[in-house]
Amino acid sequence: MDPSFDDSSSLYNFVVRDGNGVKGMVDLSLSKVPEAYMQPTKERIDKVKARKHEQPPIDLSRLGGPDHDQVAEEIVRAAETLGFFQVVNHGVPVDLLESLKDTAHNFFSLPTEKKAVYRRGASPTPLVKYGTSFVPEKERALEWKDYINMQYTNDAEAFQHWPVEIRNVALEFLNASIGMVRKLLEVLLGKFGVKPEDPKIDAFIGKKMREEWIEISPTPNALVVNVRDMLQILSNGRYKSAEHRARTTSTKSRVSIPIFTIPKPTEKIAPLPQLAEKDGIAHYREIVLADYMNNFFGNAHDGKKTLDFAKTNSA
Repeated sequence: MDPSFDDSSSLYNFVVRDGNGVKGMVDLSLSKVPEAYMQPTKERIDKVKARKHEQPPIDLSRLGGPDHDQVAEEIVRAAETLGFFQVVNHGVPVDLLESLKDTAHNFFSLPTEKKAVYRRGASPTPLVKYGTSFVPEKERALEWKDYINMQYTNDAEAFQHWPVEIRNVALEFLNASIGMVRKLLEVLLGKFGVKPEDPKIDAFIGKKMREEWIEISPTPNALVVNVRDMLQILSNGRYKSAEHRARTTSTKSRVSIPIFTIPKPTEKIAPLPQLAEKDGIAHYREIVLADYMNNFFGNAHDGKKTLDFAKTNSA
């Protein structure tokens, strides 16, 4: 007998504990969105009032040429204002991006028992975690998503532990993207006097697979760059880690395949000294990444309140 999705306990057991996720519900010919997924009215996006973002994608192929300074300024301005921007001519082959999307769709279409092997608390490796929503046991409303999180240490461990169905193309994507990531970090940190050979940039390339809403329409074959919390802390608040959401429809599934470039868990993160000195104060205290991430994943999503963990009283 199919579970009752009107009963919160039955839904939680089916979706979370048994590992069926949102995909499992949809496969049962779901006719309406269950109440547990309905966001509070004040949290919903008003598509009518949302402002359209008009900034064109940034052409990364112009970095290193005669237009380098202009392009670098476009990147910095986007990070300082919105915290989101799209890039083209990024060096990641389009056919690889298409293969990656197909592979992701195929993985989430696997039988539940193949995916649930990696669910939180049961995964045979700390490098892979499969789940749904964000912190479902603490959320007021569940998030309409399933995910597979794959942490990278080195190629050998990825081949050993990552799901065989997706590991090859995921590694190819990861390796193809590192050049782009380094270029962006060199520009963003270079703004504050950090040199390309500075170990801060290498330290950042650890890898891990609302007053107003602004709608960013996707550009074909472009990649989206999102400034996150570590860059906001490092820049003493100059770069903006923006709250963001992705929308889906009732007729078509969507897939997101982000690369999170973060330092090692033992790395200490604090505002760059030259920025704290220039501003007269550090708006964030020094934190160890592992402590920050434990706080981040230990609480339900609530805007950008996760940054409060690192804020000083002056922020």
